[in-house]
Amino acid sequence: MDTHALRHPHSHATTSLARWLMVGFAAGFVSVLVFHQSAVALLYAIGWTPRGPFPMQAVAPLGVPQVISYAFWGGVWGAVLAATLARLTGAKLVVAATVFGAILPTLVAWFLVAPLKGLPPAGGFALPAMLVGPIVNGAWGLGTGLGLLWFRTHRRE
Repeated sequence: MDTHALRHPHSHATTSLARWLMVGFAAGFVSVLVFHQSAVALLYAIGWTPRGPFPMQAVAPLGVPQVISYAFWGGVWGAVLAATLARLTGAKLVVAATVFGAILPTLVAWFLVAPLKGLPPAGGFALPAMLVGPIVNGAWGLGTGLGLLWFRTHRRE
């Protein structure tokens, strides 16, 4: 019996999308640890942010280190980025991912997350605090885009 005939006609597309989203999550997670936190370290070193890289204090509700929470949310954003930019390839993917990272997660952090935490939106609209988000999130987007590009270039079907 030919089991191929029993498959859903879109099963390959569904599998490919699911794989792409998982790769987006992984690329976003790793990008926080490498690109995002490197940008934080640089901005901390020049005095633009009072918070250093790789914060290890436990955060609610699970008590995981803050950097792991950042990486998890970087993974979630990575899946969103992968879904949004799925049709792009090459340099267009990397540039679009960098712009995506600099803008979308930053706006959500400024105008949704900060007020929920009782903080002023957009770093209180004061420079250089306002520049930290786009820089570190742009670095995250760059790393995520490079991860997606690497996977797309080196994957085996």
